[in-house]
Amino acid sequence: MGELYQKMAQDLAIKNLAPATRKEYLRCCQKFVRYHMRSPREMGVPEIKDFLGQLLREGAGPETLKMHIAGVKFLYGVTLGRQHVADKIPWPKVPHKEPDILSLSEVERLLASGAAESLIPSMVAMTAYAGGLRVGEACRLRPEDIDSTRMLIHVRLGKGKKDRFVMLSEQLLQVLRAYWKKVQPRGGWMFPGRKKGDPLSRTAVGKALGVAAKKAGIKKRITPHLLRHSFATHLLEAGTDIRVIQALLGHGSIRTTARYTRVSARHVASVKSPLDRIRVPRIAARR
Repeated sequence: MGELYQKMAQDLAIKNLAPATRKEYLRCCQKFVRYHMRSPREMGVPEIKDFLGQLLREGAGPETLKMHIAGVKFLYGVTLGRQHVADKIPWPKVPHKEPDILSLSEVERLLASGAAESLIPSMVAMTAYAGGLRVGEACRLRPEDIDSTRMLIHVRLGKGKKDRFVMLSEQLLQVLRAYWKKVQPRGGWMFPGRKKGDPLSRTAVGKALGVAAKKAGIKKRITPHLLRHSFATHLLEAGTDIRVIQALLGHGSIRTTARYTRVSARHVASVKSPLDRIRVPRIAARR
């Protein structure tokens, strides 16, 4: 893509999209260009649909297809200024799957197994669950972000480049103090990675959680983000107001947080039916 690649990268940065999103959009558009071996300026709707059709023939799922469409739409709608082309590419319908949720006992077993296997990744996982942090946010914490006076964790530049505060669990604080004495992390990060000067990577946390889940005998598909889902669901089940959960998670819209109301079966079961507030006719047993 050459010069167009640089222009699109600049447009993505100006839009302030997440680094991972920028990388994926650029990768998808490079794949589109390689497929046709022509400049996007010379192509339009027919070429885009041909490319998407090839992805489907290769077995691409709805999520993969959606990512490629998003990248190409950005390329044509923003970087090339051809919004009429972007508008003619429909979004695929992506089936909504409810995520697995860990029970409190599963979280306990997972963290215990992780601490025995790999300390630093386990501490990231514990911190992420304790405050509902994204794994990347937990990895990038600095010692000064742990405010033991106000019992808060300062999450800096979360999604959308926004700061927020979450609660600092008393148990987490005790464990972090013990961890600090044992590891004495250097480089300015609370959870340093193997490479000098870098924090622990999300990939390292994900791999460690996979090992811990297997050791703990947990059959669910464990990802770092599952801890965040579980955090929100457990708060909801405990009766925490959904707007408080929204603030803790750093969601810009209550609609994003509202999806947790669909995954909490216990929360649904705790609501009394209005039928229980009236007298209902009894059915006489047969004789």
